[in-house]
Amino acid sequence: MTRLLVVEDDLMNLNLICEILKAEGFTVHYAMDGIEAIDMAKKMLYDLILMDIELPRMDGIEATRIIKNMLNYKKIPVIALTAYAMRGDKERFLAAGLDDYIPKPIDVSDFIKKLEKYCSRD
Repeated sequence: MTRLLVVEDDLMNLNLICEILKAEGFTVHYAMDGIEAIDMAKKMLYDLILMDIELPRMDGIEATRIIKNMLNYKKIPVIALTAYAMRGDKERFLAAGLDDYIPKPIDVSDFIKKLEKYCSRD
């Protein structure tokens, strides 16, 4: 099964995203801040990470830089899942090392299509 790590500090958003992903057949784990995400990535290899940008303790950009520097994560996609939707935000996140961008609130159909682009499910 495809393992996803969702990094999100808002419980309502986290629950919604996890329910959508589970209904689509993904195995879902979650972290509520950047430091927790790094710790989880050290313990398990995920097929894809959905990373909020505005997080407590360590933001999603810094957490992504650290995770992407781990040997096993150099080619694992990390997608920004964020409410930042101003002009230039997507480009800023891609320049910082994230692989793609999904704006919140999510469109469920587009959200699933984007995930399927990055990972195949068994």
